[in-house]
Amino acid sequence: MNSGIKNKLWINTHIIVACFAFITVAFHIYLIFTGLMPNLVSRPMHLALVLPWVFLFRKDDNISKFTKYFGYALLAAALFSSFYILLNHADLEDQYGSLEGPLQYFVAVTLIISVLEMARRAIKLALPLTAIIALAYGLFGYLIPGNFGHQKIPLDSFLGTLVIAEGGIYGSLTGISVNIIAVFVILGAFVGVGEGGNAFMALSTKLAGKLRGGAAKVSILASAFFGSVSGSASANVASTGAFTIPTMKRLNYPSSLAAAVEAVASTGGQIMPPLMGAGAFIMAELLGVKYSVIMAAAIFPALLFFLTVWIGIDIFAKKYKLEAMKDEEIPTLKLVLQLAPFFLIPFSALLIELLVMNKTPQYSAATAIFITIFLLLVDRSWNVSLKRWGTKFVQGTIEASKQISIIASVIICASIIIGVLNITGVGVKITSEILYLSGGQLWLAMILTAFACLVLGMEVPTTAAYIICVSVAGPILEQYGLSALQTHLFIFWFALLSTITPPVCGTVFIAAGIAQTNWLSVASKAMRLGVGLYLIPVAFIANQYLIYPEKHFLFALLSFIKISIGLAAVSSALVNESHSKIVRFLIFLVGLTIILFPF
Repeated sequence: MNSGIKNKLWINTHIIVACFAFITVAFHIYLIFTGLMPNLVSRPMHLALVLPWVFLFRKDDNISKFTKYFGYALLAAALFSSFYILLNHADLEDQYGSLEGPLQYFVAVTLIISVLEMARRAIKLALPLTAIIALAYGLFGYLIPGNFGHQKIPLDSFLGTLVIAEGGIYGSLTGISVNIIAVFVILGAFVGVGEGGNAFMALSTKLAGKLRGGAAKVSILASAFFGSVSGSASANVASTGAFTIPTMKRLNYPSSLAAAVEAVASTGGQIMPPLMGAGAFIMAELLGVKYSVIMAAAIFPALLFFLTVWIGIDIFAKKYKLEAMKDEEIPTLKLVLQLAPFFLIPFSALLIELLVMNKTPQYSAATAIFITIFLLLVDRSWNVSLKRWGTKFVQGTIEASKQISIIASVIICASIIIGVLNITGVGVKITSEILYLSGGQLWLAMILTAFACLVLGMEVPTTAAYIICVSVAGPILEQYGLSALQTHLFIFWFALLSTITPPVCGTVFIAAGIAQTNWLSVASKAMRLGVGLYLIPVAFIANQYLIYPEKHFLFALLSFIKISIGLAAVSSALVNESHSKIVRFLIFLVGLTIILFPF
């Protein structure tokens, strides 16, 4: 094939991808303004739009020919099945989750297999394997003797509930993915391809670059800002880490410290409002509260986390005599002011509509999206270019579609697990066992829940780990008197533990790869810097005012100050090696007492 034909083929392929990306983005924005659409129309359409991004448009040089063509066949069958449900939704609703005829069995099996394979390709094997185990339990669990067995479930009812009703892959979690999460992902993508991403980095560097350990503190601020948009720890490490880690190494930071700083700071992006790695939207839906309530509850704990990391970095900076960034690396005030509107304007509009005008999250995000798309017309010098706008717009739609497909792969696959838990009632049985093991002790129930979150988080993404854990362990903690909001935040935070805790610590591996250093030394420093991740969830259980600033602001603020002092002491004990081990141990105990002693 000559180069001319290759170029023409590449152009045609790119046009097809760009057109499909536009359709994907347009559909999710259209849903905001179209009013009510039947769930068995919007959710199958959502799945149909994300499937090609995993099976057709995803680049993977290591994929075998069999896997490639199997994916094509599965894509065709899954698209047929999705449109079958979409076009026959009215009749299917009258079947009450029971399959009728061979065609519907084909549709059900095809969709389940395609969702499992979609998740495997998007996020590796762990989550779909968990879903397969859940499916096997649903089908054959009646053969298990004792408490963990269940009554035999008719196959037509079991598969029908998972596929043609709203008890599985088209359940409420998929509804959150299609109606809310996708919209915020689109916003983040357009901010990222424009000058918004540069604005975050410039502001962070201007604020912290000249401080002791400035490059590391820039990493904290950049990850907090960027995480409020992306909500992904891995995306944070890959994006901000590509700048901050080389900068820190150039300023003589130990490679392991540079990587640890970025790994911990990027983890914090998933607990920083407004996005919280999609957790805020799912939490609001599960709790039946306004999105602003979740934002208010999450803000003080998130600030405590970043404050703890900041203190740890400052102590490390003293130890290693780390320099501030050089003057030529600090952006001018003029540049910061030039870039600031690219995130201030859309995010101000978002927050005003969300918090002041009481608009829905998706409507508020849509307004911010339109503003961000309009800002793509200009660069930092406010020069207008239609050609640049077209290029950036296409980049934004493609990036948004890719990210939507990854998140949808996680949520729809996790919905299978939640569906099986509900159909079989095993969640209630696990809850009863943990209650029995805890012996009526809240602290023991919290430890068991935290351990379950850590283990599950090692294998599946944070959002999925949170969804599964809260379904099983949530009722336990509420039975011990914790509020639903405390319970959900506690589980969400502990679902993050595996990002920096060995043996499976995703952000550590990515950051260590960028820094080209041993991951174990990175993990050691990351756990000390990120000690807040382990203690703050316990702190807002012991100091409940912390997560209710909208009701008890003064007490929340006093709790914040008290916990800050305790975390500073704990961080100093773990990081500052100038004191003897006995002194550090005593400081640690004092700090822990301050944190856990209720206000």
